[in-house]
Amino acid sequence: MGMSVTISVATEQDAEQIFRLQYLCFQSEAALYGNYRIDPLVQSLDSVRQELATDCVFVARLGEEVVGSVRGSVTEDGAAAIGKLCVHPRLQGHGIGARLLRAAEAALVEERGAKRFRLFTGHRSEGNLRLYRRVGYETVGTSKGADGVPMIVLEKPAGAYAATA
Repeated sequence: MGMSVTISVATEQDAEQIFRLQYLCFQSEAALYGNYRIDPLVQSLDSVRQELATDCVFVARLGEEVVGSVRGSVTEDGAAAIGKLCVHPRLQGHGIGARLLRAAEAALVEERGAKRFRLFTGHRSEGNLRLYRRVGYETVGTSKGADGVPMIVLEKPAGAYAATA
């Protein structure tokens, strides 16, 4: 390839690339559940732009191309909700997702005072579950997504983010 993937804070100019990448990446999740109405697939470009303006959003770049992204925000209970982590299918399995997660975790603690991290993933999403457990997340419960997909809720204390580096 010749270029290395870099992780950086997303900018407003990244909105369309994030939007398209998210749509591509979450096709496999939708197929896994037979549900093409999952949130990442029905989210609007305007909604992505809004998240860029308010949330902690990071991207992975290969040259000028956005090949990964993640978003996070701190909820009222001090937990950082991390979501829509995705990496281009051709680059999965190379640690980019873990690097994006680390960047978001660090920023959410340092800039927004997160006390713990929380994320949700589909109950059949074995690859996601492996990644999250490998970087210190533990299952704390289950829920049902607005789209009806059974979800596993995972958390870890904010002090643990440095251990995932």
